Amino acid sequence: MPEWQQWARSDTIVCRELAFHGDAAKGVQEMTIIDGNNLLWALHESVDEREIATEADLCRVLSRYFALTGELGQVVFDGAGPADTSDFEVISNPEVFFAGYNHDADSVIEKKIQADTAPRRLTVVSSDRRLRKAAGERRATAVKSERFWEQVRQELSRKRHEKTEPEEKREGLSASETDKWLEAFGLDE
Repeated sequence: MPEWQQWARSDTIVCRELAFHGDAAKGVQEMTIIDGNNLLWALHESVDEREIATEADLCRVLSRYFALTGELGQVVFDGAGPADTSDFEVISNPEVFFAGYNHDADSVIEKKIQADTAPRRLTVVSSDRRLRKAAGERRATAVKSERFWEQVRQELSRKRHEKTEPEEKREGLSASETDKWLEAFGLDE
């Protein structure tokens, strides 16, 4: 059973203390917690984003975004989630959570904000005043859904410069260059 299904059925909140492999001073990576239904609603209000219709569609796009930024992400949706979870099983970042039948996504996100061990490295994405206030009380960053989606679109549309390899790497050295290197290393015998 996927972790998000198990988590949705429990009342526990998992604290975030992930080792950061590059910078020991940081201790934890940047984390973005997204109010999934709030972001979907903002997208449906936008004329340009009609192709993102489901939770899984949104999570696939966010997965590409987080892969580019190197941040960790979590998306929390209302409800128990779809019966067929296969679309979510291939998405590792962001982690996907459904609040379950007894909770709403806002309450779950509030508990995550309170339990977070590094709230200054936390970004909460929601246009909901309640969540933005909860983030501010812990000195986490609060970003409205519309603004966050602008960031996602900009990052995904940025042109990536591919590093081009020198032609010599594919073609190899010419005979005269090879002779020069053999002579330089004393192997020209």
